[in-house]
Amino acid sequence: MGAESFQKRERERKRKARAAERRERRENKSDQPEDETEPVDTDALMEQFRVLSEKHNSGEIDAETYEMERTAIFELLGLM
Repeated sequence: MGAESFQKRERERKRKARAAERRERRENKSDQPEDETEPVDTDALMEQFRVLSEKHNSGEIDAETYEMERTAIFELLGLM
């Protein structure tokens, strides 16, 4: 039971850290003029998504983590 509780706390800590990173990126992005934004490396992001999907399909990561990371990748790709 202790391991499950630890894992849950660890997932929550990681989720909050990712949310803080995304929030910081959005704030920094809004501070930059439009012409100074870096181009998106779609190939690298698609590779990240492929690896993420494989991890989810193999059970290495849970559905909640998969959805959060998938959403972040899709936002960077401009799909959301």
